Amino acid sequence: MRLFRPTERRRSRGQALVEIALALPVFLLLVLGLFDIGRGVFIYVGLTNAAREGARLAIVNQDKALIGQRVQDMAFATAVSNLGDLNDLVSFRRQNPYSDPLDNDPCAPPVIGCIAVVKPTTTWTLITPIVGNLVGPIDLEARSEMPIEFTCPTASMASCPRQP
Repeated sequence: MRLFRPTERRRSRGQALVEIALALPVFLLLVLGLFDIGRGVFIYVGLTNAAREGARLAIVNQDKALIGQRVQDMAFATAVSNLGDLNDLVSFRRQNPYSDPLDNDPCAPPVIGCIAVVKPTTTWTLITPIVGNLVGPIDLEARSEMPIEFTCPTASMASCPRQP
């Protein structure tokens, strides 16, 4: 039978405090890192949805300002960073099965059968303290392509009757 000594109890309390002090920062970094990854996926999914919605508008109405506004409205999690240059956000290229899909063979004026390409980009910054400083901001880009189904018969694209 072992006798209880009061000094052993005090030592074990100090040991638990040291173990918690060593494990807690690592645990918090892991939890914040998982939160950051979830935030990044959420932003990317929103950006992909915005690209798809912009392409859906572009196939029936080729007004780049309206497409840019639609993309920004649908990017619910973040601000689209290339809205200032609508030619970078929205482009129309010819449909050629023998060319590289990333080639930009311009289709001007856009006609039925051309491909509407919408590429919104954004910058995502991690909020985890140490990892965010090491990694820095990350650029995210989504891309959506759809063939044009309708061209506006009027001169003003803003008054085009077709909407998705």
